[in-house]
Amino acid sequence: MADLDAEYFSRWYAEMGQAPDKDQLWSRLLDLPPRVLSTSLVSGSNLDEVASILALGPDDLLLDLACGRAGYGLELIARAGARLVGVDFAPAAVEQARANAERLGLADRAELRVGDMTATGLADRSVTAVLCLDAANFPDDPPAVFAEAYRVLAPGGRAVFTGWEPRDRDDPSLSDRQRRSDFDAWLKGSGFTDVEVASREDWRAAERAIWQAVLALPPSDDPAIRSIQDEAREVSDDDPRRVLAVGHRTH
Repeated sequence: MADLDAEYFSRWYAEMGQAPDKDQLWSRLLDLPPRVLSTSLVSGSNLDEVASILALGPDDLLLDLACGRAGYGLELIARAGARLVGVDFAPAAVEQARANAERLGLADRAELRVGDMTATGLADRSVTAVLCLDAANFPDDPPAVFAEAYRVLAPGGRAVFTGWEPRDRDDPSLSDRQRRSDFDAWLKGSGFTDVEVASREDWRAAERAIWQAVLALPPSDDPAIRSIQDEAREVSDDDPRRVLAVGHRTH
């Protein structure tokens, strides 16, 4: 697998920015509103569930870690009348996120910045809620992501993470990155309380169906479509546990 660094993701987002066909495909497969630009495997119904957990209100401030094009974060603040800070280390992603905010008429309520999700530069206890969708597994130091989320979250706030964990940590076929994933330990180790890590087999079944649909597509000259088919082939033999993780900051 390629190094999942800022350079890799900048190239990936540059391809995404030139691939309206891929956006239309992804929107259909994930059952998302057309206005939501996805960069994860969170579906429309999944996003409704996340919105219910976060329970944002007017003027609340949501931090979207590894926001990508900020499609999900912008949708959540549009529903709630809240504000957004989105952080991503890929400049191409942030450029597209800013354009997305302008397109949706949300630029005055969204600050999109290039930065690291382990060191956002935000003040302590400065945000109402934290969101990190399908990204916390990938940094070299995942606990640092959760520590940063806790640091910037105000007391009474909550954080929502989605991602994957191994079903069997002793499976020799797993990479170190796959084996180490432990949302419960990461949340509790950072100070979060009332931690809930739910295995979502319904999310996982939908994810498998999406990859099968991608593999069934005819060959394409579109580099973004080819890239997503390559990704589908790469993960077709994997069967991780899909998780929805929530933590609160009480003090």
